[in-house]
Amino acid sequence: MRKGDATKARILAEAGRLAAVNGLFNTSLNDVAERCGLSKSGLFKHFDSKEAMQESVVMDACDRFVDFVWAPVQHLPAGRSRLEAIFERQLDWETVENAAGGCLIMSSAVELDDRPGPLRDKLHDRLQQWRRILTREMMALTDPPLDYETAKMAAFEMNSFLLGHANAGRFMRDGDAREAARAAFRRLLDRTAKPG
Repeated sequence: MRKGDATKARILAEAGRLAAVNGLFNTSLNDVAERCGLSKSGLFKHFDSKEAMQESVVMDACDRFVDFVWAPVQHLPAGRSRLEAIFERQLDWETVENAAGGCLIMSSAVELDDRPGPLRDKLHDRLQQWRRILTREMMALTDPPLDYETAKMAAFEMNSFLLGHANAGRFMRDGDAREAARAAFRRLLDRTAKPG
C-alpha cells in the first residue's frame, strides 16, 4: 500500500471510531487530524471538505460491513445455513469489529434520519441494498421460495433482533444478549420455514 493510501486508510479508521462515539457532525477535522498526527491542512490532501470525509467514512464502514459479514458466507448454499452464518457475523460485527465505539452504520442512520441530503441518500441506498439481500435469503429458506412479503417481514424481524442485541449488550450490559438474540432468530427461522 502506498504511503498516501495508508494515510487515507488511517484517517478513515480514526474518523470512523470518533464518529461512532461522538456522531458524524460532532467530529471535527481538528479531532481527526490530532488522532492521526496530521495538520488540518494534511487532511485536505486526502479530502476536499469535511462533507467529503464524512461520506468516505460512512461508505468505508459500509464496505467493511460487506467484507466482514457477507464475503465470508456468500459461498454457503442459500437458505438456513447461510442465514444463520449472516446472523452470527452481524452479531460479531457489533461486539468484535466495533467493540470500541459501536456500529458507525447504525449510529449514522440514526443521526442522518432527519437530515436530508446526499449522505443520507447514499447510506439509505446501501441499507436498502442489504435489506434486499436479506429478503432474498429469507425467500430461499423454503422450497418453493417464500413469497416476497413474508420474506421481507422475516428480514425485518431479523434486523430487529440485531438492533435489540446491540441495545441489550452495549447499553444495558446484558451478558445474555447474544444468546437471547440467537434464540429469537432460531424461533423466527423455525416459524418461517414451517409449511402452511
